[in-house]
Amino acid sequence: MDTAEVIVSLLVVLIIIVSLLSNVLVLICFLYNPEIRKQVPGLFTLNLTFCNLLLTVSNMPLTLVGLVNKVQPGGEGFCHIIGFLDTFLTTNSMLSMAALSIDRWIAVVFPLSYHSKMRHRDAAIVLVYTWAHSMSFSTVAACLSWTGYHELYASCTLCNARANNSRTQFVAFTVVFHSLTFLMSLIVLCVTYLKVLKVARFHCKRIEVITMQTLVLLVDIHPSVRQQCLEEQRRRRQRATKKISTFIGTFVLCFAPYVITRILELFPAVPINPHWGLLSKCLAYSKAACDPFAYSLLRHQYRKTCADIVNRMLKRSALNASGQGRGNHVVQTVD
Repeated sequence: MDTAEVIVSLLVVLIIIVSLLSNVLVLICFLYNPEIRKQVPGLFTLNLTFCNLLLTVSNMPLTLVGLVNKVQPGGEGFCHIIGFLDTFLTTNSMLSMAALSIDRWIAVVFPLSYHSKMRHRDAAIVLVYTWAHSMSFSTVAACLSWTGYHELYASCTLCNARANNSRTQFVAFTVVFHSLTFLMSLIVLCVTYLKVLKVARFHCKRIEVITMQTLVLLVDIHPSVRQQCLEEQRRRRQRATKKISTFIGTFVLCFAPYVITRILELFPAVPINPHWGLLSKCLAYSKAACDPFAYSLLRHQYRKTCADIVNRMLKRSALNASGQGRGNHVVQTVD
């Protein structure tokens, strides 16, 4: 292994650890807090967490094995199954992010009718579509033997292992697959979140106008208080922009290099550096480690739930220690 491969291997190990711990923590918060379970977006978050966890424990370790040993992990049949999972889970996670963006768009643009437009039944229908969409492409690829070990990515994933007689069909399938997964999800994310940002900025401007009118009326207000109010308005605008930039930015940064590499790979005349292939796959894997923070753990409700869990554990530990101390004291007294 050269230096670049060692760095990529360490990066994969880091992604596995962060993804596993963060997604398990999201799952614990979901099971612990009944308020999170009642919310409709919780279904999309749960589906996304399930996909990320399964990808972390199944595909990522085998990619690490393929990267270190430079051979296919397991037999042909096993690699076909892992390639099927890679296609299914990646597609499902992309569509789950698109579903979360649609949910946020409805909640912000139509706040009064949100509960009638997005119910648990509606969320379940959306999830059925995401599973059917993901399953259809994965099944077609598996049935046509278009999953297997790909040396460029050291992974069991989409690849045309058969002769050139199926090359045209594989090219068409790859283009359609990425168009209806990555490109479609990206368009949905951009359209919905930009609409959300537009509404958020409109409301911020209205609040700013009201605040300025109030500050004008309060002539005796201290200048520092006036400045604090203006700073809060500025932070509110920046907060909305930062959140939406995070959602769209992480999606593009993590998935776009891998998808573009898969498209370029269809042209035999275009050379692709093996190190770039491995790095693009790592970037795609890193989305599973980013999602828990972008969609869950940085939100106030999840932070509060994590704090409650930690406090409950510490309180239980303190009670156990106190009980042990009393017991030892009683034993010493008897002795």
